[in-house]
Amino acid sequence: MTDVIRYAVDSDGIAILTIDYPGKSMNVIDQAFIDSLQSGIDRLVQDPAVRGAIITSGKSAFVAGADLVSMEANLDSMAEDSVQVLFDKFATLSQTFRRLEVCGKPIVAAINGIAMGGGFELCLACHYRIMADAPGVVVGLPEVQVGLLPGAGGTQRLPRMLGILPSLPWLLEGKSATPEKALAAGLVNVLAAPDQLMQVAKDWLMTADASKAIQPWDKKGFTIPGGGPTDARVAPGFVVGNTMLLANTNGNMPAPLSIQSCVYEGSLLPIDKGLRIETKYLLAASSLSPVSRSMIRTLFINKSKAEKGLHRPTGFAPFTCTKLGMIGAGMMGAGIALTAAQRGMTVILIDRDQAAAQRGKDSAVAALTKLLQRGRMQQDKVDAILARIIPSTDYTLLSDASIVVEAVFEDRAIKAEVARQLNAVLSDDCVLATNTSALPISLLAQASSRPERFIGLHFFSPADKMPLVEVIRGHKTSDATLAQALDFVAQMKKTPIVVNDARGFFTSRFIGAFIDDAVGMLAEGIRPALIENSARFAGMPVGPMAIMDELSIDLAIHAGQAQAKEFPDDYKPGRSVAVMQTLYDHGRMGKKIGKGFYDYDASGKKFWPGLSDLYPLREVQPAAHDLKQRILYVQAIEAARAMEEGVLLAPADGDLGAILGVGFPAYTGGPFCYMDGIGLPAFVLEADRLANLFGEQLRPPALLRTMATKGQTFYGATARA
Repeated sequence: MTDVIRYAVDSDGIAILTIDYPGKSMNVIDQAFIDSLQSGIDRLVQDPAVRGAIITSGKSAFVAGADLVSMEANLDSMAEDSVQVLFDKFATLSQTFRRLEVCGKPIVAAINGIAMGGGFELCLACHYRIMADAPGVVVGLPEVQVGLLPGAGGTQRLPRMLGILPSLPWLLEGKSATPEKALAAGLVNVLAAPDQLMQVAKDWLMTADASKAIQPWDKKGFTIPGGGPTDARVAPGFVVGNTMLLANTNGNMPAPLSIQSCVYEGSLLPIDKGLRIETKYLLAASSLSPVSRSMIRTLFINKSKAEKGLHRPTGFAPFTCTKLGMIGAGMMGAGIALTAAQRGMTVILIDRDQAAAQRGKDSAVAALTKLLQRGRMQQDKVDAILARIIPSTDYTLLSDASIVVEAVFEDRAIKAEVARQLNAVLSDDCVLATNTSALPISLLAQASSRPERFIGLHFFSPADKMPLVEVIRGHKTSDATLAQALDFVAQMKKTPIVVNDARGFFTSRFIGAFIDDAVGMLAEGIRPALIENSARFAGMPVGPMAIMDELSIDLAIHAGQAQAKEFPDDYKPGRSVAVMQTLYDHGRMGKKIGKGFYDYDASGKKFWPGLSDLYPLREVQPAAHDLKQRILYVQAIEAARAMEEGVLLAPADGDLGAILGVGFPAYTGGPFCYMDGIGLPAFVLEADRLANLFGEQLRPPALLRTMATKGQTFYGATARA
C-alpha cells in the first residue's frame, strides 16, 4: 500500500496524520489516499493513548481534491458494473469520512494550504477547522464546474453547518474562499498564522470542547440553522433556485439540480441517510450521465495534457522568448502584446505609423489602469509592464527578436508584404508566426525566405483574455519551429491545440458550420426567435444572428469575397451568404451602426421587422428539439470531417478548440466527447434523420459510419487507432 498519510503520536497523546502523497506535487484523493486514511483511523481508534488527532499536509497545499485522471479511468473501467456495485464504489470516500467523524476521538483539520473539493470535505468531517491566514490559501467545493457534485458529504454537512440558504451559493457556484471570507462565512472555526497552525490545533484538542468529539448534527435534537427545507423561510429559496437553475443551464447541466436535490432531500433526514442520497446523485451524475465524464476529460485531462506539450516534438531544448516582435497594433495585436509584456517579454509593437502603434500601447494602458483602479495590480507592476511595450515603425528593431507574430488585416497580399519586409531583418533562428483565422499557412509561407520557420498562431479575440491558441503547422514547418511555438504559447499561459494546414483550419470551419446553417434557416422560413432560442437552449452562449451582428455583416461579406478571389476553383458559398448579402444590400452592417439582424437602441435590441418581409415564415415551424439537435449535430459532423481529412491530430484538439475557442457548449465536453456520449450508432442514425429533414450538410461522413459499424469510439478502450 502506498503510504500517503504519515502517522505519528506526540508525547501528549496527539496523533498527527500528515498527508504527503509520494511522487506528486499536490495531494490528491484516490484509492491509495482512502486506504491510507482508513489505516490512520484504525490506528488512532485502537490506541488508548491517543486523545485526539490533527490532520494536516506535508506539502504547500492541503488536498487539491479528487485525482480526476484516475477517476476518469475508473469510470471507463466501471462501465459493466451493476448499480449496486457502482454505489458501493462511489460511497467509499464518503463512508471513510463518516467513520472519521464518528470514531469517538476529536479530529481537527489544520488547513495549511489549498483545500478544494474532497480535500475540503475532509475538513468538514473533522470536528474543528483551523485555516492558515496566508495568501493563496483557499477552501471550496468546485465540483459543479466539472459537472460533478460534492460527493463525500459536502451537500450534507455544509447546510447543517451554515444553514441551507447560506450554503447553496458555495455548492452551486463552486466558488472558493480566502481565509478572511472563509471565517466570516463559517466555513472554518478560526484562523492562525502559518507558523502557529499546529500549536493552535493542539491547543484546541486539549480543551473540554474537544473531548466531546461529537458533531452538532449527531447530537439529539439537532435542527438545521435557519430552518429545514420545508420551513417557510427556506422553501421559497428552492422554488426560486429551480427557476434560476433552469434559466441558466437550460436543463443541460444535471449537476446543479442534483446538488439542490441533495440538499433538499438530505436535509429532511438524518445525516447517514442524507449521505446515501448524496452518493446516489453522485453516481447518477458521474457514471450514468456523460456530462461530467466529458467535462472532466476535456476541461481537465485534455487541457492539462495540451498545456504540458501533448504535441511538442521531442529532442529540442526548452525555449523562452525574451523579445517579441508584434506586427499590427490593432485590437488583436495590442492584446497579444499586453499578454506577452505581462509574462515578462519585451515587445516591439509595430504598425504602419507611430500614431497607430501608440494606439496599440494606449489600449494596454487602459486595460492595466482598470486593474489598478480595482486594486488588482500595483502601480510599480503596471509601470514595469508598460515599459516593456515599445511602439514603433522600425522593422530593424526586430533583428534580435526570437519570435515575431504578425496580426495585420486578413489579406494574403498585405501579409505577404509584411513577410517580405521581415525577410531582410529577422535572424535565421527567429520564428515568424502569422495570426490568421482562415488563410492557409503554406500559402502565406511562400512569401517568407524561411518557410520552415513559418507557422500559424491563431489567437482569439480578445487575445489578452481568451485562453486558446490554435497552432497551425504548414507543409514546410519544421519540428524545431513547432516546438518553439508551443513553448511560446506555454509562456503566454495559453492552451494550445495543434492542427494541420487547410483553409479554415479547425475552429473557423467549426463555428462557421454553425453560423452558416443557422443563419441559412431564415431562408427556410424558420422564425428568427426560434432559431436564436434553440441555439441558446442547445447551450451556445449567443445565437447565430447576434454573433453576426457583433462581428459585423460587412466584414463577413468581405471575407467571403476574399475567399472567392483567393480560391476561385475551391470556394463554395455557404447557405448563409445570400442572407447576409441581402442584409448588406439593405445597409444593415450589424451592431456597430445600430442595425443588422437586430435593431439596437438605448433600451436594447429587437429583431428587425423587415426580416419577415424578406423571409416569409413557413406555416408549420420545426420542433424546437429538432432545431436544437440540428445546431449541435451540424458542428459535430464538421468536426468529424476535419478528423477524416487529417486536419485534426487528435479528438482532444477538436474538443478543446470547440469549447475554449468558439463557445461550443461545455457540458458536451466538445464534439468528440459529445458523439461518444450519445454512442456513434445512435449519433449516425439521428444525423441521417436530421439530414432527411433539413439537408445534406447534416449527413454523417464515412468516418462516423465506419466507426459505428466497428464499435469504435474517439476515447476509451475502444478508441479508434
